[in-house]
Amino acid sequence: MEGYPKPKFRFQVTIDNADAGGFSEVSGLDASIDPIEYREGNMKTETPMKVAGLRKYSNVTLKKGVITGKAFYDWIVIGLTGEVKQKEVVITLVDEKYEKVLAWHITKAWPTKYTAPDFNATSNEIAIESLELVHEGMTVE
Repeated sequence: MEGYPKPKFRFQVTIDNADAGGFSEVSGLDASIDPIEYREGNMKTETPMKVAGLRKYSNVTLKKGVITGKAFYDWIVIGLTGEVKQKEVVITLVDEKYEKVLAWHITKAWPTKYTAPDFNATSNEIAIESLELVHEGMTVE
């Protein structure tokens, strides 16, 4: 037996091999293959064949509390004013000793949406900004 399943609250994010700071949430790490159904009229079976179609990856959303700096915003501004800048993003699940358990490598990522925090004078919450990334592939190691 390898031990207990790991909790999801210990993780690290790097962008182009640099520590990207603390994040409160990362979501959208999934992949899918669209099935294509095909059937010829003279097939003996009454159900269509299923063939692998397009491979797709969901957008990844990074959320973090606002501290200082505007790295998220600056990254999307590059795309808004010119050509998008693709980067490598790695999300690493770590154990109690902060050693790697698994890492998700996101390739050719670039921001498609930046969301600034909403503000409310009667709220008792942290200001959170988010960056939604599109990408062309994901591997797990």
